[in-house]
Amino acid sequence: MSSKDKNLSSRDAVSVQAPEKIKIALVTSEWNQEITFAMEEACRQTLTDHGITPENIITERVPGAFELVLGAKWILSKENPAAVVCIGCVIKGETKHDEYISISVAHGIMSLGLASGKPVIFGVLTPNDMQQAKDRAGGKHGNKGVEAAMTALKMIALEQQLKKEKKHIGFS
Repeated sequence: MSSKDKNLSSRDAVSVQAPEKIKIALVTSEWNQEITFAMEEACRQTLTDHGITPENIITERVPGAFELVLGAKWILSKENPAAVVCIGCVIKGETKHDEYISISVAHGIMSLGLASGKPVIFGVLTPNDMQQAKDRAGGKHGNKGVEAAMTALKMIALEQQLKKEKKHIGFS
């Protein structure tokens, strides 16, 4: 279902063990900050609503969406959070620049998650115009920051569950 047909901010129940001890990093692009800062605030609020303490939410800002991946890599190395949420907004323009940025960032975030073994969450909007961005950063389609926070929490809960099961089938 596309986001135009669904409010992305509905919160499913999720429970992580010892949420007050979990560190989560937010890396936010300063480009399109009207959008990204609203998403960051919704993400932070969702995390605290689920027991993550404010002091365990590490927040860093990078100039643009392209820099999200390197910022996330540095935070993973320095802070060792349970997850990193990358927040950005790449609005379509008159050229294909948005496509190059969006594809590069998506691949970089995926690769960083696979290489680090930690959830690195793609909280990057790729709308056609500013109105679509606003609709997804607190407007009629909710706030993608909430969805990104919930994704991080669900991935942390999944890892905790799998560690408890102690079953391995060839992967470690």
